[in-house]
This record gives sequence, structure tokens and C-alpha cells, in this order.
Amino acid sequence: MSRLSPPTLKGSALGRLLILTLTLALQGPSRADELAVPQEASTNAALTVATVLPETRDWPINVSANGSLSAWQEAIVASEIAGLRVVSLTADVGDQVKRGEELALLSQDMVLADLALQKARLAQADAALSEAQANGKRARELAGKSTLSEQQAKQYLVAEESAKANLAAAEAQLKAQQIRLEQTHIRAVDNGVISARSATLGSVVQVGTELFRLVRQNRIEWRAEVLAEQLARILPGQTAHIRVAGGGTLEGRVRMPAPTFDPKTRMALVYVDLPDPGSARAGDFARGLIDVGHSDTLTVPESALVLRDGNAYVFEVGDNGQVVQHKVATGRRRDGRVEITGLAGAVPLVSSGGAFLKDGDRVRRAPAREATAGQP
Repeated sequence: MSRLSPPTLKGSALGRLLILTLTLALQGPSRADELAVPQEASTNAALTVATVLPETRDWPINVSANGSLSAWQEAIVASEIAGLRVVSLTADVGDQVKRGEELALLSQDMVLADLALQKARLAQADAALSEAQANGKRARELAGKSTLSEQQAKQYLVAEESAKANLAAAEAQLKAQQIRLEQTHIRAVDNGVISARSATLGSVVQVGTELFRLVRQNRIEWRAEVLAEQLARILPGQTAHIRVAGGGTLEGRVRMPAPTFDPKTRMALVYVDLPDPGSARAGDFARGLIDVGHSDTLTVPESALVLRDGNAYVFEVGDNGQVVQHKVATGRRRDGRVEITGLAGAVPLVSSGGAFLKDGDRVRRAPAREATAGQP
């Protein structure tokens, strides 16, 4: 074997040195360093959160129901006279009317003629009575005298009584004609709002023909449909909160639960008076809650709940900053808070942002000022 020249040896040593340097540079940190990194990361907080304590509040117990808005009572305004033509209409659907206010007018020509005829007959009866009274007076004065027979005197007295009866009959007939004249004025039977009008100008009405329909006193009620177990808890005088179309909310009071159930639906009606219906209209559909009692309940802000896979969860923050996930059941909602069950005691909970956490994560609790600001 030939000996290598010094430059070749020198190059080989230098190459080995370069290879060793590159190998050390490319190698990762030592095993001690590798173990230190996850330990340090595990102590870092994943999120800074505000916390809130659950509160026990006195909340009403509600019965939820659906139902329609209906008129408390609808009054029908009909004709009481037959064979007359409608000559004037002074009210239409939506008009507010008062009791006795004229809504329509029927033709009065025939009624006025009959009334004039009856007045004439009354005058005749009055005249006949005057004559009969004079004859009766004469008969009483000549009673027992030969100038007037007893039979004639008796006829005079009977004629006087008959004339009185005829006058009374004529007065009654005149009164009947005056009533017919008044019946040509179609008037509102109560205060309220016109809800329907079937009268048309020029039509000839018959007795009982419906001309108008009105909501009495503009009074609307909610007829809520409830189940048997719900009906047992509802009493007159309880408060109801009704949400109507358009997002408005009305407050009502239970007037009475129905005494029977619908045999087809097995539901019962609850009649709820609405003292101030506002923009609500009969025929609308509404949802509502009926307060049937009160109870103490544990509540949290809605933002503290996390919904996952159809379940509700809250995150408790421990003293060491580690969060514990609790599955809870939700109930009533009111003023931005939710009733929960399944949580033992008033423990600090993540008030918002729980959707970014999982069980066992570590968090940093915000200072008190920040926590207060972060609470809903």
C-alpha cells in the first residue's frame, strides 16, 4: 500500500470534522430539554376567562300554552221590522261605536203613513169617548126617572165603557206604530267595534236579518289550549303573559278555566281576559305563559351555557385554574338567565367563551374588575 500524501490526510481529517459539526447542529435538543418543554406548556393557561356564580332566584312557575285571540262576546245587530229598504249606512267595519248610536236607517214612508192613520183613529176614539161619557153622565143623572128607561140608561153606560176601551186600544196601536218608526233606526246594542257588516244600501230586510256584528266593549280574550295535568294547576285570577304577532307582549288575567274537555283533542280552554289588547285583533294566534306559582331556582346567565351534541354544559373553574365540565338540565328562562339543575352548589363558572374549552383545560381567571365587566 502506498502512503497517503500529507495533503490527502489533511483533507480527510478536515472532512471528518465538518461532518461531525453538521451532525451536532442537526440533532435536536437533549432529552432533558425535550422533557422540560411539555411540562412548561402544561402550566400555561389556554384562555383568560371571566367567572360568575350561580344565583338562586324566586321565579314563577309557568304553564306554556297556545291559543287564539277571540272576542269576549260578539253582538249581532239585526232588523226588527220586515219589508223595509235600507236607505242609509252610517257605520262600517272597524268603527268604534257607542250604545244607541245609529248604524243604518230603513225607509220610513210606509211607517209614517201608518202612524198618521193611527193618530186619526186615536182622535176618533177620543171623540167617541167624549160622546159616550156625556150620555153616561146623563144616564146616571136620570136614573130611576120615567124620562129615561132603565134599558136605555144601561146602553149608555155600556157604550161609555166600550168607548174607553176603544180609546185605550187606539193609544196602544199608536204606540206600536211609534215603535215601528223607531225600529227603522238601526242602532248599536252596546259599546264596541264593528267587526262585520252585511247590510247593503237598497236591500230589503226581513225580521232577524243580520246587518252588523260588533265586538262588545272592544274586549278581547285569549283562549289558551291546555292539557288535563296543566288545567289542574290553573285558577281564576292568575296572571298570563301573551306574545302576539309582531313581537308584542300583553298581560292578562285568567277569567275561568273551561269546565269540559274537547272530546276530539282532549284539550281544555282557559279564558284569559286582556284588559288592554292594544294592537291585538280577534282571530290572531298567540303563545303565552300562565303563572301558576313560585319557586326558588338556581340560575346562570345564558352566556355561561355551552350546547354540544344536544346537551347543555357549564364549566367550573377550580382553584388551580383547571376547568371541570358539568352536564346540566335547563328549564325556565327569564331576563337573560336560565334555570339549571345538576350542579351542586354555587361554584364559579366560566361566564362566556366556554365553547372554546374542554374538560381539563387550564385557564386564567380575569381580575375582579374585568370579571364584573365580562358578566352579562
